Amino acid sequence: MSPQSDWSAILFYPIGVYILLAIGLNVVVGQAGLLDLGYVAFFAIGGYTMGKIGLSLKWDFWVILPCGIAAAAVAGVILGAPTLRLRGDYLAIVTLGFGEIIRITANNLNFTGGPRGLSGIPNPPSVGSFSALQFNVATTKPFYYLVLVMIILAIVLVKRLERSRVGRAWAAIREDEDAAEVMGVPTFRFKLWAFAIGACIGGAAGVLFAAQTISITPEDFPFLLSSYIVVAVVLGGSGNLAGVILGAFLVAWLPERFRGFADYRVLAFGGALVLMMIVRPEGLLPSRRRRAELAEGTGGMGSLGGGVGGAQTQAVRIEAVETDAVQTGAVESEAAP
Repeated sequence: MSPQSDWSAILFYPIGVYILLAIGLNVVVGQAGLLDLGYVAFFAIGGYTMGKIGLSLKWDFWVILPCGIAAAAVAGVILGAPTLRLRGDYLAIVTLGFGEIIRITANNLNFTGGPRGLSGIPNPPSVGSFSALQFNVATTKPFYYLVLVMIILAIVLVKRLERSRVGRAWAAIREDEDAAEVMGVPTFRFKLWAFAIGACIGGAAGVLFAAQTISITPEDFPFLLSSYIVVAVVLGGSGNLAGVILGAFLVAWLPERFRGFADYRVLAFGGALVLMMIVRPEGLLPSRRRRAELAEGTGGMGSLGGGVGGAQTQAVRIEAVETDAVQTGAVESEAAP
């Protein structure tokens, strides 16, 4: 394999796919402040949707792509509907369990091919006579262009949402969910929106991954992949697309650059994350809003710290209530005969 084709392979996976996954997870973690440790489940759902429909019904890739996105979105709603009333660590534990349930289920069902997974998944049909759009197993360059287009579309979607009423609601929920509810924001509905939209992007990444590899197994969707994407989001700068993309690039590229130290990957990422939380908790490229949150001490994204922002707000409220109680007691004692 030539260096050029080698690099096109790396640019598609892991770099391109990691960036797409990080953009999707950033909607949940960075925008809405919900810690999702099972995000790889939506990636798997997209991949298995591509595999089953492509092998069983022989549908075209361009028809299966929206099906995979829709399947992941439905899974996001099914997961979010009963669990999004939980907060902080409790929500993180439930999402982690969901990711493992999907992987274990795929590993034990004949429908999904069991431990052997699915193989012979069809490639997308070639587009015209352009060599750059001739999809086949021999080259990954067309898939690199395809994932690049998907990344651009995801960025446009997330940017538009961020500047809309939905994005403002997510920001309010992230900074203080209780205050957002008091102000009339339907927090549950907007959190469900975040889960569904993040799942859509993860499902799209799964469809692309399955179409390129033509073979998937449950081992392609481990919990470690979810943790790597969380590291990418936090390391780059949660809530800022440029930072998230940078974080995903580093998380995907560094192991390829230093393959001799592959056995220490988890240790290195864990140490980098701890160090980043101590030295620069806002990430490498934080958004202005996130920087302001940390400067004000609200914490934002309270779920990552077990509800830092919410805890601080609650402490202020408790102090205010205690002050009122003391003042009321003083007035009553003065009024007593």
